[in-house]
Amino acid sequence: MSPKASLAVALTLVAAPVLAQQSTINVALNADIRSTNPGVNRDDNTDAVVLHMVEGLVGYRENGAVAPLLAESIAVSPDGLTYTFTLRKGVKFHNGAVMTSADVLWNWNRYMDAKTDWRCRAEFDGRTGMKVTSVDAPDPSTFVMKLEKPSAMFLDTMARTDCAMVAIIHKDSLKADGSWDRPIGTGPFTLGEWRRGEFVSLKRFDDYVSPPGEQRDGYVGRKQALVPEVKFLSIADGATIKAGLMSGALHVADIPDSDMPEMKKSPNIEVMSAPSATKHAFLFQTRDALLGDVRMRQAIAAALDLDQIVAHTSNELGKTNNSAIYVSSPYYSDVQRQRYSYDLAKVKKLLAEAGYKGQPIKLIANKRSTVPSFPAAVVAQAMLQAAGINSEIEVLEWATQLDRYAKGNFQMMSFSYSARIDPAQSYNQFSGPKDTFPSKAWDSRRADELIEKATLVGDPPERQKLFDELHKLMLAEAPLIFLYNQVDTAGVSRKLRGFAPWVAGKPRLWEVSFAN
Repeated sequence: MSPKASLAVALTLVAAPVLAQQSTINVALNADIRSTNPGVNRDDNTDAVVLHMVEGLVGYRENGAVAPLLAESIAVSPDGLTYTFTLRKGVKFHNGAVMTSADVLWNWNRYMDAKTDWRCRAEFDGRTGMKVTSVDAPDPSTFVMKLEKPSAMFLDTMARTDCAMVAIIHKDSLKADGSWDRPIGTGPFTLGEWRRGEFVSLKRFDDYVSPPGEQRDGYVGRKQALVPEVKFLSIADGATIKAGLMSGALHVADIPDSDMPEMKKSPNIEVMSAPSATKHAFLFQTRDALLGDVRMRQAIAAALDLDQIVAHTSNELGKTNNSAIYVSSPYYSDVQRQRYSYDLAKVKKLLAEAGYKGQPIKLIANKRSTVPSFPAAVVAQAMLQAAGINSEIEVLEWATQLDRYAKGNFQMMSFSYSARIDPAQSYNQFSGPKDTFPSKAWDSRRADELIEKATLVGDPPERQKLFDELHKLMLAEAPLIFLYNQVDTAGVSRKLRGFAPWVAGKPRLWEVSFAN
């Protein structure tokens, strides 16, 4: 959004009648969503909004475990190849139709059609190791999926938010010609209006059938919409977000760590923080003529005082973590704590061995206020220049940066990966063959082999050995440098009741209401 448009939104909010504010929860997003098509042309903001409208057979609980959502129960055959989902009864789509297994089957076939361009088709068609060989809807309340081989990651992958939890939508979500129209899902909110670059309005679905549970539990549990409308506003400017929160026009917004002290002094705002599985990193293009030399990548790693970068960009809330596994995971072992060291003598030696002649390295970043992309790049650039490495920063709009990332069109990039709860999923985000997936940072067949084993093995100690070997290999090959896990900090109006951040790092507006 342009500064002029951002200011216009802010003025509209501040001028809004108090009564309207009491019936509509206004939530700030740092950028507009990319689409309303579940798991298609998406980013983290898109997932956060769309997952208020759609649901899958399974979803994540608060603790990261997977539990039934549209399914009532799940039975797994003794050989681990057949999953039988018994559907919850009486679940309705937003158009009033009752969901059956025929809808689930239609959705699966649509997702696996290459024309849909679903983000996660490769996760289920055998290209990344797991393959669904057949699906069946033997009766209206039963859906059966068969795998080529057992996978410890099958249900976790079905629950992934970037896959839109394999959302079940009604076929009327498509136009007559088969193109996308709007999501007709089963979630607690329906799509009201999407005014591109300004806001997405969601309306309460009065016929919503909540999963069982006495309280909210991640994406499962109690999920009633307690207000008639939620409005997600696209506001890129941090100062405008701050003004909106302080005035009471905004009710929920992620805030940069630097704003926490002032926000805590406001009588109208509660500052909430929670550790997240989101990962901030510097990516290397290992096929670049210069950075293809591992000695150059190791030299850059040794030139960065990571503790200083993390302290500066997180307002001293973050903790340096070079692992792909988040710090509160049960798999975060002593091996995962191994990290890069700041060593200028090592930098000098590696640069000489690599024959570095001062060629510039372009570091791409964006200025979204709720990620450390730009400030991390600025500090890193100063450290690289001081160590004799010529670094330039190129600032891009987020949509442009995401496109460059998807195409692998960069030398070095300051980037954030959305939360993945299971370590194998986390490694899968950035590891794989670049010929097939240009966005992958780590092109290592040994890494792929270890990750695939981790998806097949269910025993935690055996998985730990695989993840520990992966971490040591990643440190040695340095395809990227993880900095730290995001500490999500939200400014929340004291008028609200029930809002809480969590490890998945996305706002949830069900079970949230205004105080009487």
